[in-house]
Amino acid sequence: MRSKLSKLDVFSIVLGSIIGWGSFMLPGTKFLKEAGVINTTIGLTLGALFIITIQSSYYIMLEDHDDEGGEFSFTYKHCGRNHGFVVGWFLLLAYLTIIPLNGTAFPLVIRKIFGDVCQFGYLYSIAGYEVYIGEVIISSFIVILFAYINIKGIKESAKVQNIIALTLVFLVFTVFVFMFIRVDRTNFLNNYIYDYQFNLGEVLKIFAITPFAFVGFDNIPQICKEFDFGARKASLIAVASVSIGSLIYSVLNMTTGLVYSPQEAATLDWALGTGVLSVLGRFGFLLLVIALSAAVTSGINGFMISTSKLMGSISNHHMVPKKYAYVNKNGVFKNAILFATAISLIAPWFGREVILWIVDMSSLGAAIAYFYVCFIAFRLGKTMFRKIMSLLGVVASLLTVVLLLAPSSPAALGKESRIALVLWIVLGTVFYIKVVSTYKVETSRDNI
Repeated sequence: MRSKLSKLDVFSIVLGSIIGWGSFMLPGTKFLKEAGVINTTIGLTLGALFIITIQSSYYIMLEDHDDEGGEFSFTYKHCGRNHGFVVGWFLLLAYLTIIPLNGTAFPLVIRKIFGDVCQFGYLYSIAGYEVYIGEVIISSFIVILFAYINIKGIKESAKVQNIIALTLVFLVFTVFVFMFIRVDRTNFLNNYIYDYQFNLGEVLKIFAITPFAFVGFDNIPQICKEFDFGARKASLIAVASVSIGSLIYSVLNMTTGLVYSPQEAATLDWALGTGVLSVLGRFGFLLLVIALSAAVTSGINGFMISTSKLMGSISNHHMVPKKYAYVNKNGVFKNAILFATAISLIAPWFGREVILWIVDMSSLGAAIAYFYVCFIAFRLGKTMFRKIMSLLGVVASLLTVVLLLAPSSPAALGKESRIALVLWIVLGTVFYIKVVSTYKVETSRDNI
């Protein structure tokens, strides 16, 4: 029998999937300029509470069934094929975008250390982002490396993830402590504390991205067959991971705010890194870069696991070609991993700007999956507390969808993201009709 994942393994997979490239870049590009320090922290905290509320419904899901595929198979079981596909298709989008997002971030990590060494072989520019063959090669290498690790088995993948995730947490807090001690905090107080004003619009801008920011907790239902402890302990791991993840996001934002005003941070290529370099020097910067590298690689690894589990489950339910349900001798969906790898190898050729457009709409996909789980859990809940928590999850999920789609919303998707969303829906519709019709024909032949 294959060895099971320990609680530490599961915790590392989940936390490592929550903390990715965005947690290091968003302080300068989004958090400080759009919501400052306090409103960002409030938005992230509310988002974490939103996910923790939803986790109550996930507890019911984990108790109800232990099939791989998480929300997809749960929805398929209780709402039928059509609704199951909707959840699976949008969830697949959320997972698949994170792998190339972190993969294309790795050349940026190298750029911070060694300058433009990877920027050779200029190809073209898309949406203002220059694509170089050197950076495409680096992105492809790191994706292929973690595909290889995952094909060897989830236990091997988890061992790597443990080292990466624990290193990440330790270094983030180490850098913050030294920054807090060394920096002159007068500017921080003047910029973010003394004249602070609560702004609901700013808080909602941050809250709206939390389904995507914390989607890493969704690894737990995907790997439910890989651990042998119950739903209660799995839920506690999810709550701990989301709480610590939210804290790390806030700490990294505060670390940047210790050095720069929102206006100053917005003008810098990497505000957090520049600030650490200016205060702690090259050694402190090196620690931060190691933490960033850990975040990037843990994100790739965690979502490589989830994507393969989801794809394998969808295949087992006859909604994608059955070859993706193939399990190798190490107990992993090898062809599903190769599929995720192939998609992730295509993405770098389009540049990070296009990937970011797709990532922006991934929060919507995650929110749709959350809605279905909470809706079904409301029907299945056996106590008034569980039903109330599920109902709150339904409301919060719908609020997130409205925030992302309503044109007047402070967190509305941009034009490019809306176009990408429509294309994904059309592609899913065509794909579903084709695959389902093919499956019906094959089933009819088998019955003859």
